[in-house]
Amino acid sequence: MSAAPIRSGTRLLVPALVFVALVVAAVGSLGTPLITSVATTFHVSLDSAQWTLTIALLSGAVATPVLGRLGAGPRRRATILTTLAIVVAGSALTVLPLPFAWLLVGRAAQGVGLGLTALMMGVARDHLPEERSAATIALISVVSIVGAGVGYPLAALLAEFGGLRAAYGLGLFVTAVALVTAWRSVPATPEGRSAHVNVAGALLLAGGLLLVLFLAGERSLWSRHLAVAVALAVAAVLLLRAWTVSELRTGTPLVDVRAVRHPAVAGANLAMFVGGCGMYLLLTLITRYAQTPSSAGYGFGLTTFVAGLVLVPFSVLGFVAGRLTPRVRERVDGPLLLAGSAAVVGCGFVLFATARSDLAELLTAMGVLGFGVGSFSAAVPGVILAVTPRSETSSAMSFNYVVRSVGYSLGSAVGGLVLAAGTATGRLFPDDDAYTTAALVGVAAMAITTAVCLVLARRRPPGPGTGPVGARGPGRSSRTGG
Repeated sequence: MSAAPIRSGTRLLVPALVFVALVVAAVGSLGTPLITSVATTFHVSLDSAQWTLTIALLSGAVATPVLGRLGAGPRRRATILTTLAIVVAGSALTVLPLPFAWLLVGRAAQGVGLGLTALMMGVARDHLPEERSAATIALISVVSIVGAGVGYPLAALLAEFGGLRAAYGLGLFVTAVALVTAWRSVPATPEGRSAHVNVAGALLLAGGLLLVLFLAGERSLWSRHLAVAVALAVAAVLLLRAWTVSELRTGTPLVDVRAVRHPAVAGANLAMFVGGCGMYLLLTLITRYAQTPSSAGYGFGLTTFVAGLVLVPFSVLGFVAGRLTPRVRERVDGPLLLAGSAAVVGCGFVLFATARSDLAELLTAMGVLGFGVGSFSAAVPGVILAVTPRSETSSAMSFNYVVRSVGYSLGSAVGGLVLAAGTATGRLFPDDDAYTTAALVGVAAMAITTAVCLVLARRRPPGPGTGPVGARGPGRSSRTGG
C-alpha cells in the first residue's frame, strides 16, 4: 500500500508530529535538573527524589510496546489523544500542592508519553510521501533524544527563579498545547488495520523491564545486597524468556519477535543497545563533571542552570546532524552511516578523556557527542523500517525505543559504578582518574557498536533494501510486507 497523498488538512502534519515528540521527550527529562529541588521542597532524601526521574523512565519503557501495538491498529489517533490526556493529567499532579507520593504518580503518567515517539513515526509513514516520511521519521527520532537538552536548562531556570512548581508548570503548559496540536493535526489510521494486545505478554514484558531498569538504577543494591540483586536479575531473565516464548506462540504478539530476528533489525537494535550505553554514559559524565566544585581538584562548580546550558551544543549539533543524515543516506548505506556515527561518539569520549581542563573543551566534547548521537538516531529508523511492513512501523520502533531505554539506563549505571569505585573512603567526589577510566569504558562500547554496524553492512544482501535506506527502503518493504 502506497503512502496516502497529503491533503490540505495535513499541511501542518510534520511540525505537529515533531512538536509532540519534542514535548514528550522534554517533559520526560524534567526530573533530571529538579532532583535537588524536589528533595528540599518535599523534605525527602536525594535517593528518593531520584525516583522522579526513574519512575518516568520505567513507565515509559513499559508503556511503549503496548502503545506501539495499539498504534498499529485502527485506533491509533484515539491512542495518541488518550495518552496525551494522561500526560496532561500527570503534569497537573506535579503542579498541585500534593504530597510526594502524588508527585511520583504524576511523573509516572508523564513518562507514559515517552511511548508516543514510535506512533508519531507510524503516522508519518502512513500519511506522507516516501522521501518526506523518511526525513520526518529521522527528525522525530533525533528530537526524541535532543529534547532533553531543550527541557533541562528551561526547567533549571524556572526552578531557580520561580521554584519547583513553576518548572513543572512548564510541563503542564507544553503538554496541553501538544494535546490540542495532536487533536487538530493527527489523521485517522488507514482502513484495514487490526491490533490486539497480548495481555499476558504485556505483563511479562512489564515485569522483566521493571526489574532490569530497577537493577540498573539501584546501584547500591549490588554493593549492599548482592544476593538479592542476583536473584532479581535471574527473575528478570526468566520473565523476559517467558515473554519471548509467549510472543512466539500467540497470534497477536506485542512485538513481532520473528521480525526482530531479521539480521538488519537485530543488528540495529544491538547497536542501539550497546551504543546507547556509551552515549548516555558520556552525557552523564560531562554533566556531572561540570557541576563538580573545583575544591575537588577538578570540575567547574557550575549551577544547575549553567550546567544545563552545557547541553546546548549537544542539542544544536544533534539537530543539525539529524537534518543532514537523510541527505547523506542517499550516498551512504544505513549500517555504514551507523558505524560512522558511533565512531564520532567514540571521538567525543577520547576528547573528554584527554582534554577536560577547560570549559570550552567540555563544550566541544558535548557538541561532538550531540552530532554523533543525532546522526546515529536519524539513521536507525531507516535500517529497521527498510525491512518492516508499513503497518508494523509503530511496533518495530517501539521495541527499538525499549532497547534504547535499557541501554541508556545501563550506561548511567555503569558510569555510576565506575565513579563510585574511584571515590576514596570518606570523600564525596571521585578522583579525576575515575572519569578517565569511565571514558575508556565508553570508547570500548562505541568500538563494539562500530564493529557491529560494520558486520551488519557486510551482511546486507544486494537489492532494494540496500539503497537509500531511509528514503526508498520503507516504501518498498511496505509494498512487499504490507
